[in-house]
Amino acid sequence: MRRLREAAGLSQEALADRASLHRTYVSSIERGERNLTLISIFRLAEALDVDPRELVAPDKKPGGK
Repeated sequence: MRRLREAAGLSQEALADRASLHRTYVSSIERGERNLTLISIFRLAEALDVDPRELVAPDKKPGGK
């Protein structure tokens, strides 16, 4: 999610505001400390203007599978 947020040019606070979530929740998701709820997935996807599947798909690593 951090990659998508940064690509959109958003701070954690701006993303949280757009998604009607708390900034600390967004931060803890990015650090892997919290799991996304279904509602949060859709809110964040809308705020980032991406398909919700992009938030739950594993990151592709260069040279990885």
